[in-house]
Amino acid sequence: MKEVRVRFAPSPTGPLHIGGVRTALYNYLFAKQNDGKFLLRIEDTDQLRYVEGAEEYIKKSLNWLGLIPDEGPDTGGNMDPHRQSDRKDIYIKYADKLVESGHAYYAFDTPEELDKMREEGGESSAKYDHSTRENMKNSLSLSTEKVEQMIAEGIPYVVRIKIPQNEVITFNDLVRGEVSFSSNELDDKVILKTDGMPTYHLANIVDDYLMKISHVIRGEEWLSSTAHHVLLYRFMGWEDSMPQFTHLPLILKPVGKGKLSKRDGANFGFPVFPLEWYDKSEDELFLGFKEFGFLPEATLNFLALLGWNPGTEQEIFSMDNLIEAFSIEKIVKSGARFNIEKAKWFNQQYILIMTDDKLAQALKPFVETAGYNVESALLVKLAVIMKPRLELLTDFIEKAKFFFDDNLTYDEKTIRKKWKEDNITNVNSLVELLKNTEDFSKENLNTIMHDFIQNNNLSFGNIFPLVRVALTGTLSGPDLFETMEILGKNTVLSRFDVAFRYFDSI
Repeated sequence: MKEVRVRFAPSPTGPLHIGGVRTALYNYLFAKQNDGKFLLRIEDTDQLRYVEGAEEYIKKSLNWLGLIPDEGPDTGGNMDPHRQSDRKDIYIKYADKLVESGHAYYAFDTPEELDKMREEGGESSAKYDHSTRENMKNSLSLSTEKVEQMIAEGIPYVVRIKIPQNEVITFNDLVRGEVSFSSNELDDKVILKTDGMPTYHLANIVDDYLMKISHVIRGEEWLSSTAHHVLLYRFMGWEDSMPQFTHLPLILKPVGKGKLSKRDGANFGFPVFPLEWYDKSEDELFLGFKEFGFLPEATLNFLALLGWNPGTEQEIFSMDNLIEAFSIEKIVKSGARFNIEKAKWFNQQYILIMTDDKLAQALKPFVETAGYNVESALLVKLAVIMKPRLELLTDFIEKAKFFFDDNLTYDEKTIRKKWKEDNITNVNSLVELLKNTEDFSKENLNTIMHDFIQNNNLSFGNIFPLVRVALTGTLSGPDLFETMEILGKNTVLSRFDVAFRYFDSI
């Protein structure tokens, strides 16, 4: 059986979009399920759109997610180099081969001449194809001598694929079934640019062939280009080595039409990149899933189900589960709508099953970034008590801040409602009782406070809210007695003193 070899081939023209992450994930799952190889190939042939730092960003993102390539720019392998800008001489050789066989040709048209052709042709026929190529400046319309002269004089040219007329190009897509295109709908794509760099179409085909790629799993935006690629395989004589194609559905906006964009993330307040990215051109920082507080495992689980249906009710999948269950045949054809609330739900499920030590370790960078120095032992205790209350790791800073920051903002609505004469007297009596308590364990505090309320015929609703607000600033939070135990006696009594003086001032 032919070895399964797949590639994730992003272009370093900006940050890795979450849709690209899903593509990488599906390639990774398919490779691992079939004991195959997962390659990373950097497709940097478009030097005009190259963005400094983008390649490193892509690699860091895959590393954070645990999608480690078996072969790639930093991993090596028998197919080096894995960066297309380092393979320039290879593509020129194959472009020449296509010209020699009559399946491609030189084109010397200037940008102005191309614009004129499109203007005269109108929108319906404004493309470089069989209907226009004979009237343009290329090796099909010029004499051999003239072409050789122009090349010798250094006149810039591109190489274009020569699309045949009146053919139906058909291929099988593992998601969409049989797909057909009329060759008359296709244009003579540029396959080699004036700088000697290939376009996506040539580089993609040559690299997939030389790297022995068995399956191409990519976004549906490349579906319309596949007809050109099928022709290139035929023209090269590589039809028997042509990979199986799979085109993935779009990830759609949360609301409205169209695919998810970085601007949607900015507008709706959620991440669309795995890691934070500073866009120099817009002088804007975009936070990633990591900085928002998502776990990489939860992010992958969420993305796996964004376009793939396992056919069961199961939603939580470990990586091993995903590798076992994944099937290209169960990828859906229609677009999958992005739902940030569902992403948070997945993250919460993963937080709940984390060990306390591992959760504390995951929380530590966020605590430090917020400027707090929390001892490891305390952080583990807080991880235990806060775990059920977290959707995102970043929630911890807001919801647990009162444990390590004495500067509280108090819920004044509760204070005005509850800080009445009888309650003030009773709360002060309770504080005096706590001052004389040596055992500040949550079990003993529970007993003391419940006995106090019962013995004095009091209501929990008049005492507990004031105690909680005095200690945490808010009515919401983890178990009150566990909170008091973690804060410790000295901190609890100090906060009562500060809080009650503030309550009196309102």
